[in-house]
Amino acid sequence: MASDAFVPEDFEPPTSLTTERFRLEPLGPQHNEADLAAWTSSIEHIRATPGYPDGSWPPFEGMSPEANLADLRRHADDFAARKGFTFTVLDPGDDDVIGCVYLYPTRSPGYDVTVQSWVRADRADLDGPLADAVAAWVATDWPWKRVDREGR
Repeated sequence: MASDAFVPEDFEPPTSLTTERFRLEPLGPQHNEADLAAWTSSIEHIRATPGYPDGSWPPFEGMSPEANLADLRRHADDFAARKGFTFTVLDPGDDDVIGCVYLYPTRSPGYDVTVQSWVRADRADLDGPLADAVAAWVATDWPWKRVDREGR
């Protein structure tokens, strides 16, 4: 792996994780309306979730659909460029967006990756199970050894 590469060149990033309670797929523009509705309904809950300590996201004032779409495109571009991997968390029964997972280069010395996740306030019971399932998935299916789970 090149010293500046986030993942090895020959690594094929997983594109899904499925459990009985949720399913992950890469976040993209097709999720705009449901993603925007999910996080704007849960701003205070997300800000209280471990991993969001700086208080800058999500913005209390929300975002326009166009601004959210630009953000989703940025995440999709990062995924394609292998610079970061963002997944939408979907309800397996109806594919409704219930959260998000981020795997990005860390700013913390001693770690290879920072893992963050959030779920809607009305699905708060999934906060821990999602974080734990993602941690297990990262340990078995991704190339990083030193994972910063942002307090989880």
